[in-house]
Amino acid sequence: MPDGRVIVIGAGIGGLTSAALLAARGCDVTVVEAADTPGGKVRAIDVGGRMVEAGPTVFTLREIFEEVFGECGASLDDHVVTQRADILARHAWREQRLDLYADRQASEDAIGAFAGAAEARGYRDFSAEARRLYDALDRPFLRRTKTDPLTLGWRMGVGGLRDYATLRPYSSMWRALGGYFADPRLRQLFARYATYCGSSPFRTPATLMLIAHVEARGVWLIEGGLSALASALEGLAKRQGARFRYAAPVSRIVVDNGRAAGVELASGERISADSVVCNADPAALGDGRFGVTATRRVPPASRSLGALVWLANVQSDGFPLTRHNVFFSSDYPSEFAALHAGRQPDDPTVYVCAQDRAANEGQIDGPERLQIIVNAPATGDRAGPSPQEIERCQHAMRTRLSQAGLSVDWTAPTKLLTPHDFERLCPSTGGALYGRASHGWAASFLRQGSRTRIPGLYCAGGSTHPGAGVPMAALSGRLAADCLLRDRASTFAWTRAAMPGGTSTRRAETVATG
Repeated sequence: MPDGRVIVIGAGIGGLTSAALLAARGCDVTVVEAADTPGGKVRAIDVGGRMVEAGPTVFTLREIFEEVFGECGASLDDHVVTQRADILARHAWREQRLDLYADRQASEDAIGAFAGAAEARGYRDFSAEARRLYDALDRPFLRRTKTDPLTLGWRMGVGGLRDYATLRPYSSMWRALGGYFADPRLRQLFARYATYCGSSPFRTPATLMLIAHVEARGVWLIEGGLSALASALEGLAKRQGARFRYAAPVSRIVVDNGRAAGVELASGERISADSVVCNADPAALGDGRFGVTATRRVPPASRSLGALVWLANVQSDGFPLTRHNVFFSSDYPSEFAALHAGRQPDDPTVYVCAQDRAANEGQIDGPERLQIIVNAPATGDRAGPSPQEIERCQHAMRTRLSQAGLSVDWTAPTKLLTPHDFERLCPSTGGALYGRASHGWAASFLRQGSRTRIPGLYCAGGSTHPGAGVPMAALSGRLAADCLLRDRASTFAWTRAAMPGGTSTRRAETVATG
């Protein structure tokens, strides 16, 4: 018989992962989701009669999902069709182009041809440093519950003391990259990895250079996009016995005797549970959107970036698009200074995901699906961006693509998503897509952890520890499930050990660790 009733709020990647793992471990799991489909930010929207991926597009750390499926007695390959990309991304500065490859030697050779032998050596040294940082933090930080600096050092152990002392938290990524690359284009290229967690390379610790190694380990293309991965995780959870209720928004989390005891839906229906996993943004919990204040508030100044996202089904020509393409601005410092000031940059960097292209495809005959992203301030709960700002940004975006040689038929169907739309999707965020920004040495320790201030209430999702992105969201779901099961086990053990007349101690589940 199922052991322990669990409500999972939200069918994003973190919630789906928690649901599958908890159901596989014997819990009675019900997932309640406000939308009509699984995925959360991972979703597709109809544009001109075709479904265009509107959320994350880069799939890395495939092994995390292989592990999740394996723990549920299944295989990832049996549920999604994937192809490893030969080209990680194509980068353009007007007419100049540079590809990074899955084969690191090919990337080094391409950089050498693009910028000279010294820059190729700089890339080799940078890659080694990014790998060192990733290896140092993978097990003790990314795959463990949220910690503090002292505990992280203890987890890394004696053998990791050298790495712990050189994690580079006090130098910005931009400054550190200057030690590897004299060419400003390459410094700009590798600084862009800070935006993978919605942050500025001028304010992000150099520690996050590890993100470059994550991508260098492999980028995978999923048939059907990441929406297909969300559907596969939903099916996995269902096969373990989890139940799903869609179009079922939660109005409040029920707390009885100081402990999470279920949820109340907007319809008024109450669903009881022994534990609750919340896959909403922790900012919503901090603002009391669910009737409880279970996490710290995230001040607007601490939010990550939002975005203006154009979804298109258009004919293109000229520039040879691959799946992932980046068209860089001519002035990176000015671009991020504007974003920091809450304004749209006059000259933004543009990302284009050409969803109908594999990494090695040539020109497509006919309309193709494009997702076009420009970074934006997370002001979706306030006035901006104004229609005038959006119009100027759209003009700048089209100009940037045209300067690189990409011709697009803009008369074809398109749809624009703004921070206002993302605020509606994820309330209390202002449209920030990655939770709290990774600015300053302590930022990674300030992210919400798996546990909250309310016993029995846990957090999962890309805005919680260990960080932003689809693989990190899955890790957060696993951590939430592990914490829930450990807390319940320790409670049972405490109950069995209690004897009449003995001295009772505080249960482990009541410790505030938000």
